[in-house]
Amino acid sequence: MGSEFTKLFELIISASLINNFVFTRFLGLCIFFGVSKKMETAVGMSITFTAVMMINASLSWLIFNYVMIPLDITFLKIIVFIGVVAGLVQASDTIMRKVAPGLYYKLGIYLALISTNCIILAVPLINAGEKYSFIQSLAFGLGSGLGFALALIIMASIREKLELADVPAPFKGLPMAFVITGLIALAFTGFSGLITL
Repeated sequence: MGSEFTKLFELIISASLINNFVFTRFLGLCIFFGVSKKMETAVGMSITFTAVMMINASLSWLIFNYVMIPLDITFLKIIVFIGVVAGLVQASDTIMRKVAPGLYYKLGIYLALISTNCIILAVPLINAGEKYSFIQSLAFGLGSGLGFALALIIMASIREKLELADVPAPFKGLPMAFVITGLIALAFTGFSGLITL
């Protein structure tokens, strides 16, 4: 039991810090740059993204192991996983519109972009490729969601401070965001090699 818990903890830490999808694999940057302008939208997207990520990891694992492997149709995994993601995003879109309409309108197009985000598709593909168990798939989905949330919140806090800074005109906006992302990614390389899976 202890070694299984340790492996799950390592999987979460590895997915969130060491192999962070934004800062070490450079995936999901469209949503990352679009939503990280304000802290409120970054936190809302972080919660939504992590929830969709975990549900997606679990549903995709169940479909892959109990439907696709027995029917020997694993070559269709990308198409099936995209369908699962699209259904989940549509459901979260509808729920958020009813529960938190203010946040829904602030997130705007980026909520729909979750379905085309590379991270949300990469997680079930990595789960299937690594042959993770159901609990390991959930842990990897949680770690990936937490890593994306950490990236968004760090970036949103820096970009809000930059609104008050005297930034040279050519660097205002997105160019400065790219510079900051590069510096944060450089800092995240300090985590590399901590856990070998």
